[in-house]
Amino acid sequence: MHTAYVIVTIITIIANAGIAVADFRRAEFVLANSAEVGVPHRLIPLLAALKAAGAAGLLLGLLGLPLIGPAAATGLVLFFIGAVAVHLRTHVLHNLAFPATYLALALATFILFLIR
Repeated sequence: MHTAYVIVTIITIIANAGIAVADFRRAEFVLANSAEVGVPHRLIPLLAALKAAGAAGLLLGLLGLPLIGPAAATGLVLFFIGAVAVHLRTHVLHNLAFPATYLALALATFILFLIR
């Protein structure tokens, strides 16, 4: 189970670091999506920082800081529950799979941490 935890955690780190970079760069799809769900553009750097912090925390957890990893996974789970809720509240369902996938990765990371 440890191998599965490491693999899923690495995938979660890469996914969150990648989307954080896109947020920091204000990629066109990020701006369009945030506008569509009603998130002000001024909040994008803060949201990017939260995703980057989650990825960094997961990495630190893999590198030997045992409580940081599950704390980061918990933060990412809560973050992406919020993202899914915003999509549902605003009825923007055509791209709901993206925050739902990030949520699933964070949740899988947390669950695998618990059962490893």
